[in-house]
Amino acid sequence: MISPTLAAQMAATYQRITRGRLLLNVVTGGDSAEQRRFGDHLGHDFRYACTAEFLSVVRGVWGGQPFDFHGEHDQIDGGLTALPPDPLPEIFFGGSSAAAGPVAAEHSGVYLTWGERPQEVKEKIDWIRSLAEERGRTVRFGIRLHTISRDSAKEAWASADRLLGDRGDASIATAQAALGASESVGQQRMLALHGARAASWRSPRTRGPASAWCAGAPVPPWSAATGTWRTGSRSTTRSGSRASSCPGTRTWRRRTGSARG
Repeated sequence: MISPTLAAQMAATYQRITRGRLLLNVVTGGDSAEQRRFGDHLGHDFRYACTAEFLSVVRGVWGGQPFDFHGEHDQIDGGLTALPPDPLPEIFFGGSSAAAGPVAAEHSGVYLTWGERPQEVKEKIDWIRSLAEERGRTVRFGIRLHTISRDSAKEAWASADRLLGDRGDASIATAQAALGASESVGQQRMLALHGARAASWRSPRTRGPASAWCAGAPVPPWSAATGTWRTGSRSTTRSGSRASSCPGTRTWRRRTGSARG
């Protein structure tokens, strides 16, 4: 949504003011309706092609010399950042589609993925690493996870309850419908992890914290609430099934007196 030469200049200024603390996460956009609200009518793959040109220009004008670029989306004559950033900001980038991979391999310093099953994350890392090697580059990797961390499980669950307290079934369904319409391949992979169900961490008013997952959702390999590793199809802290508004829900509880949490 911004000129690449202006973005490069703003980044250079910010890097100078912060004495080298700037990191850039470049987001292509995955929702056509949202993009159109900002005046962008490009399709999914074309957006990634535009991102590739954007990053080519940004890197070019950071070189300290007038830079020309004539692409499909950007036409730059003599682009220049008079005071290039030092050091150059590291670029973070994510994307799970076939169109995103080459852009990440060519331009990113760190490729980001959302939290998926370990094998699926490995496949993405291997994919991007091989594309980067073809281009003579090395890319580092990061994973984006959201956690609620407090001094005790009770405090963590209280925070989770506050976050979820005003989220009724209708609002969850509305959010899921909006996410389901996204063109983002990464978002679709997230929805597929739990079958597009509204599976959430919740705190049942029973014998302590628990993690409830709807039928069709993957059983988490690690439960922050129980502090227990899941291996195979069993858990050492499994207390059995209980009634739930989500059919087939299974609940794992922390053993009484456990020091782990």
